[in-house]
Amino acid sequence: MILVTGATGLVGSHLIKALVAQGKSVRAIYRSQIPNNFESNSIDWFKADILDIVALEEAMVGIKQVYHCAAIVSFTAKNKKALHHTNIDGTANVVNACLNAGIEKLLFVSSVAALGRIREDHAINETMNWTPETSNSEYGKSKYLAEMEVWRGMGEGLNVVVVNPVIILGDGDWTKGSSAIFKSAYDEFPWFTEGSSGFVDVLDVVDAMILLMESTISDQRFVISGGNFPYKDIFTMIAHAFHKKAPHKKVTALLAEIVWRLEGIKGRMTGKSPLLTKETSRTARAKVQFDNSKLLQSLPRFQYRNMQSSIERICTELKNKYHLS
Repeated sequence: MILVTGATGLVGSHLIKALVAQGKSVRAIYRSQIPNNFESNSIDWFKADILDIVALEEAMVGIKQVYHCAAIVSFTAKNKKALHHTNIDGTANVVNACLNAGIEKLLFVSSVAALGRIREDHAINETMNWTPETSNSEYGKSKYLAEMEVWRGMGEGLNVVVVNPVIILGDGDWTKGSSAIFKSAYDEFPWFTEGSSGFVDVLDVVDAMILLMESTISDQRFVISGGNFPYKDIFTMIAHAFHKKAPHKKVTALLAEIVWRLEGIKGRMTGKSPLLTKETSRTARAKVQFDNSKLLQSLPRFQYRNMQSSIERICTELKNKYHLS
């Protein structure tokens, strides 16, 4: 049996669907409520929290492989404590439980934020690490320190693989995380920057994860990126797929400082996390490139999906999910 933490999140939910489709038996950890869109006898839903050491060790009984997908993704200052508690302490608990249970292999879903994303002089690859100079987010710091726990587990005899996805596009909860990009485009958010980043279909992330888990590859990490694109191009493709107006107001450095503050005020009034914060504003203006060659060389039969086709599929899925016209 395979254990998946964070099974109700964007990556975790798509992962367990893929594993079940392959005939695998999955134990899926959830915190509060089992999603109502999962109907399979192959999923053993297990209520636990990665901060609950006892429950986590109980969840490991009979498990051979672990996909650790659970994490908090946030770029707002108020979530700093929760970020560190869940992403770092929670990962340490997962690693310790794996060691105690004699798990054959752990695959950890990290992020390119752990590599330090603010680099415009050359492409970011697996040899890089987070530093105060190359990252402006507490999220990136928390994922870097979480990786340190995973490498510590490796030093204690655990077989591990780490994946560092770029911005993941998928039909998740579009009120939070990277899926909020789609709601923003649907709501005709007018602003665009001249920045660029890596983007990847959640299905590509899942495919790569499964192939890495089933391979003999261990004690390595891999950037997962379907390609480097300007933010404006991604938002425009999404807007067109929704038949909405594409972003048309360019954000200058000065305007960015105003917009993220206005979004912050809006967020406090609505109680929702703003899409644009001080951290994401800086990141969105950076022209960052990611090198995905290591994964392609290590998994010769793996191929990334076409980004335009991925966005059109995801928008269709979101229309059905939220009953959009």
